[in-house]
Amino acid sequence: MNTPTKVGGFVAGLAAVFALALIVGNVVGPDVEPAAAHDTHSSDEAAAASTDADIPGGIMISQDGYTLALKKPEAPAGSKIPITFTITGPDGKSVTAYDVEHEKKLHLIAVRRDFTGFQHVHPLLASDGTWSIAVDLTPGQWRLFADFRATGADALTLGADLAVPGAFEPAELSEETRTAEVDGYTVTLDGDLAAGADAKLTLAVEREGEPVTDLEPYLGAYGHLVALRSGDLAYLHVHPDGAPGDGKTQPGPDVVFHTAVPSTGTYHLYLDFKHRGVVRTATFTVASHAPH
Repeated sequence: MNTPTKVGGFVAGLAAVFALALIVGNVVGPDVEPAAAHDTHSSDEAAAASTDADIPGGIMISQDGYTLALKKPEAPAGSKIPITFTITGPDGKSVTAYDVEHEKKLHLIAVRRDFTGFQHVHPLLASDGTWSIAVDLTPGQWRLFADFRATGADALTLGADLAVPGAFEPAELSEETRTAEVDGYTVTLDGDLAAGADAKLTLAVEREGEPVTDLEPYLGAYGHLVALRSGDLAYLHVHPDGAPGDGKTQPGPDVVFHTAVPSTGTYHLYLDFKHRGVVRTATFTVASHAPH
């Protein structure tokens, strides 16, 4: 899982990097040649000095020698559809050793490309390095994000497309939604996103008009926030301030996040929170503006 409570899979980078991030679908990152020694006047020096680490999470199917390999690039529509995949390492073999990040060895996000059907699940790892999980799929083009840290390597988020045949009706996307209703809960988002600047986002959870003050820990936190950028679905996973049991973090109604996004544009936010033994997801759409 990408770094603790602040910024997850995004890094504010160079303009050239952001142009690359507009590529949609399965992209294999180019090898970046180092700048020539003592060539201090080359206009390409800054771009050459950048690495794959500057690319927002989930854009690449391969990065730093690791590749997300789906067993099949297509799956039928339906509930509890089995999905299997491997992560291959720099040696070309399936990775079998992972560090536990936020209580799991790998976090898988599935979402249709119109930003519906969001699922945050945790596959099972077989001894040969094959991951397997069942997800709910509707017709359309889906994006799968594998968020993990192979033992001895940096944390990565890789993304791959999954085609689901059938009659596809894209959802209408609103420009901005700051209140979400889910299973009788109302979640309100307060705070603004600004490109390249730290932002404080507060998400307040209510149930039947009353503040929820007994949120339950989920993966070691009172909430998990995923952001996906419109267009390329660049991925950011953020964890909230504090931790359950630290003596100062309250279990609701507010869950506070600090994060930064790399560009202006529209971001779709998904908050996972747990209450009364059930994990629910509240969905928002927020515009990111240029910093003041």
